[in-house]
Amino acid sequence: MKRTLAQKLVHRKIKKPPFVIYNLLGRVWQLLFFKKLNVSVDYRCDPRKTKGPYIVISNHASRLDYIYSGIPLLPHTCNYVAGYNEFFRSHLRGIFHILQIIPKRNFTADIYTITQIKRIIKRGGRIVIFPEGMSSISGSNQPCALGTGKLLKHLKVPVFVMNIKGGYLTSTKYCLDERPGRVDVVVDRLFTPDDLASMSDEAIQTRVDEAIHHDDYAWNKQVRAAYDGHGALAKNMGDLLYLCPRCGSEHTMVGEGNVLKCSHCGNGATLNEFYDLIPLDEQCVIPQTPRAWFDLQREKIKKEILDPSFEMRIEAELGMLPEIKPLKDQKTSEIVGSGVIILNHSGFSYEGTCHDKPFSFHLSLSEVPTYGMCTDVTRFYTFFNGTFFEFYPKNNVVMKWFIATEELHRLSGGKWRDFPKK
Repeated sequence: MKRTLAQKLVHRKIKKPPFVIYNLLGRVWQLLFFKKLNVSVDYRCDPRKTKGPYIVISNHASRLDYIYSGIPLLPHTCNYVAGYNEFFRSHLRGIFHILQIIPKRNFTADIYTITQIKRIIKRGGRIVIFPEGMSSISGSNQPCALGTGKLLKHLKVPVFVMNIKGGYLTSTKYCLDERPGRVDVVVDRLFTPDDLASMSDEAIQTRVDEAIHHDDYAWNKQVRAAYDGHGALAKNMGDLLYLCPRCGSEHTMVGEGNVLKCSHCGNGATLNEFYDLIPLDEQCVIPQTPRAWFDLQREKIKKEILDPSFEMRIEAELGMLPEIKPLKDQKTSEIVGSGVIILNHSGFSYEGTCHDKPFSFHLSLSEVPTYGMCTDVTRFYTFFNGTFFEFYPKNNVVMKWFIATEELHRLSGGKWRDFPKK
């Protein structure tokens, strides 16, 4: 019987990337992107002076981070860790195989990933990890995934950190258009093996969070880099910033061109080339930055979920990964059913169909700290018993589901905590 794509993936033994091909591709990408996107690198400590294996930890600003992080390390080759589901997409599958990318089921335990990382390190290789598990949604990053500190301590090799600044503003989560402006990459040492030996798992994890914490909008208030949004800096921005700060309406914010405006009360702002929010008139109520706007939504949800009867539900299509043939046309899953998704104080549930048969499942709040997001803010995914499920809600309410799930997880005592308040 022919092996499925999943079976082929789990039976692969990852090796170090081929030196010639890796460096050739790296230099091509450098020519294509570094000048175009105005990328600069600040080496405060250069990992390339290290003999033997090492790990690079980086914030995950955007889908272009493999370029921003990989090119500064050339001619060293590195094995990257990427989302498991990305290996089922035809335009990525081939290059992931050639470059020996390691798959990871995000936001869930994955023994295969840890085994392959250990395998590469043991053979003198180098690993690049984006410990948030997903590129930035809001322009700032989330805390790293649980277990990061424990993994680094166990591997006992030097750890370096990259902080990518401007990557999100170049390629946002709410709009996939490229917006050239400026990207700064700062490279530094984070831990020596002796540091790791003397620190607890928790202390290591906290230090990683501190090292990768970054807010692109706050950064650009200081450096004032201009980004070319081709007259569409607010395009689809209402998918991310769904709450009107003046009238309180939800999912009424519409982003078109450079203007984000509430269809209910007219409250809104224009975005300039620096991503400044300029109120449309004196009566408009506008947060200082898009990230501050995002945080305003989180604070509102924190209050809403204090109600024991809090619940969200919506019709959604159900997507899964293919068994035999990879996804084409940059799709992220195949639609296999439809039903209702439900979120409340008991957790996350799906009730509907799958492959024309009744199907349902439930995840407790401890099992779902957040979701994954393959591309933009239109759909999300999670894993149940190791199987990937993607949801396409009838209306674009994805961002509220993300924030509500994270805050319900934390309110219920979940282990994935937010950054401490300063």
